[in-house]
Amino acid sequence: MKILHLDSSILAEASASRLLSAAIIRNIERQSVGAKVAYRDLVADSIPHLTGDIAAGFRSLGERTFDAATLAEHTRSEMLVTEFLASDVIVLAVPMYNFSIPSQLKAWLDRIAQVGRTFRYTENGPVGLSGGRRVIIASARGGLYSEGPGAVMDFQEAYLTAFFRFLGIEDVQIIRAEKLSRGPAVRSEALDAAVARIPAVVTQTLTV
Repeated sequence: MKILHLDSSILAEASASRLLSAAIIRNIERQSVGAKVAYRDLVADSIPHLTGDIAAGFRSLGERTFDAATLAEHTRSEMLVTEFLASDVIVLAVPMYNFSIPSQLKAWLDRIAQVGRTFRYTENGPVGLSGGRRVIIASARGGLYSEGPGAVMDFQEAYLTAFFRFLGIEDVQIIRAEKLSRGPAVRSEALDAAVARIPAVVTQTLTV
């Protein structure tokens, strides 16, 4: 089994999402002996945001001439989508920033959404080509967004779920820790509860 592990928090060791994703990976390795994990830190090794010239490497945007730096980005796009398609399980560490996801993660998503590789257009609308993979999201949020008044501002988990379903991936599991900004005791309780959910979610993911 091949696992792709992505971190996207800017907070290094202080990151709750990084803590959770590392715990998920450890649990996968315990439950699936021989699992191969590819790791990508989207902050330490950031991916440049999409431009027209970069997108032309995997989209039909007309004939163009590209410099060496842009050609290198075309190679990066191919490497990233190939790495994604080679994975059975994708583990994402995703903090909520300003009600959405880190821009570093958005840059990765923009590189793997490739027509003819991860989805295609048809006369009846787009069809995902990436089915059969499973996604586990380690979600960290300072406030309460899973219910109550804050729910309408959740453009983090809702966006990611919609994105992967667009690619054809229906099995998206979320391990959530929220209210992390409400003091040490609340933070600790939320993280402990999230960590306690990991074994069951991993078991379900690995046995689908």
